[in-house]
Amino acid sequence: MSRAKAQASGRSITAGSDFLHLDIAAAPTGGRAAWLADRLRDAIADGRIAVGARLPASRVLAADLGVSRGVVTEAYQRLGEEGRIAGRGRAGTVVVAAPPAPAARPAPAAAPAPAALFPSAPDSDIFDAVRAAPARVDLTPGVPDLAAFPRADWLRVERSVLRRLAAADFGYGDPRGAPALRAAVAAWLARNRGIAAEPAEVVVTAGVSQALGLLAQALRGDGIDRIAVEEPGSLGVRQHLNNWGMATPPVAVDAAGLRVDDLVATGARAVMLTPAHQFPTGVVLDGDRRRRLVDWARDGGLVIEDDYDAEHRYDRPPVPALRALLPEHVGYAGSVSKLLAPALRVGWLLVPARYRDAVVAAKRNADLGTSVLPQLVLAELMTSGALERQLRLLRRRHVRRRDAMVAAIGRHLPGATVHGAAAGLHLLVTLDDAVADTELAAAALERGVKVQPLSWHCQRAHRPGLVLGYAANTATDIEEGVATVAAALRRLRAG
Repeated sequence: MSRAKAQASGRSITAGSDFLHLDIAAAPTGGRAAWLADRLRDAIADGRIAVGARLPASRVLAADLGVSRGVVTEAYQRLGEEGRIAGRGRAGTVVVAAPPAPAARPAPAAAPAPAALFPSAPDSDIFDAVRAAPARVDLTPGVPDLAAFPRADWLRVERSVLRRLAAADFGYGDPRGAPALRAAVAAWLARNRGIAAEPAEVVVTAGVSQALGLLAQALRGDGIDRIAVEEPGSLGVRQHLNNWGMATPPVAVDAAGLRVDDLVATGARAVMLTPAHQFPTGVVLDGDRRRRLVDWARDGGLVIEDDYDAEHRYDRPPVPALRALLPEHVGYAGSVSKLLAPALRVGWLLVPARYRDAVVAAKRNADLGTSVLPQLVLAELMTSGALERQLRLLRRRHVRRRDAMVAAIGRHLPGATVHGAAAGLHLLVTLDDAVADTELAAAALERGVKVQPLSWHCQRAHRPGLVLGYAANTATDIEEGVATVAAALRRLRAG
């Protein structure tokens, strides 16, 4: 970059009536903040406002446009939640990120019709197909606020790590993971999940999905070919386990969590569950069920604990992990997919000692070990306190968005029932309708809103419902998305 360009990118944008040639008269009544946010977003995207540029002070821009300061403040807040701009104290409000310019590419093939994306019996590639489908509002569950990814912290730490690395550090490493991350994970779990574990017990994985595959391979070597799963329970988990040759008998979940009597009746020697915040119902495994599950495990059973979005509890501290109660009978899987971003593909697995060697061998055979550089960056974020700061920021943001979704459901879907604890990144909504939830999901996508049908996550008949993610959406998008789902439901009811 030339010196002239470097200096230009750091200057303030001159405020005044000519700023971006904005004409407030073009803004719709009652929608001035959204209109202003759109104009600023477009200007950042096309380069009229460069990354590093300082926006006008909200008071100055409001006066120049002849609007209240609240209009400008709300527009800036929207762009801040998207990760486009950030407050820098006395330095003002600065543009920190622009969307990438679209690459030239051949015209895409016609997208499949929404009805084709929501079959009653989805194939193993269904999540890829739905993820690729365009939507104006995406309420897919399990997606964190990707705009909140701590880019500045990550870049700072990555540079620091690269400066310290010796040439030998770029070679093949330990398939169990980088020692620095294994130590950081052990300390993180002790602080945040009540788990006492040594770094030697931690195996770094490419997310929870790989952790399940490694465990499945180890269990098959022990003669186990059935892992009981929650009902309702994650379709993705069933698909991963089935891919590794595991049968997945269903075990009922009610308001208290997994029914241990149902588990006993399956005869399975292993069970996979999400006790801290069950997917998709959102219930928390209560104390009595925990005690019964511990008794079952002590009689020779193995619990596979997916600590799904456990850190995201909004009304009280998260419940302790089952691994903390019974380490030699619980395989524990976690990741940063719901805390930072799924794209990092970094997770961890703690397994009872009798399966550890088999899991490490499976990991070695899979990929020789997870990429080391992201591990070292993540280790420093964990040990420096930056990851806990990120978690506090996300909790504050997510609880506002959850409240916005609950309120929107109350306004637009008054007959629906919202399930689960005040936690996580999604809500389960069930409907007292004969309408198939797959048809409702398809009808919503036709109107530009992406949701997930509950029936995908059920092996037995269940009331129709939707699993709705809120973490990655603003309150405005949530309101629009729920209103659109309600309109689609009314149309289906009318025939």
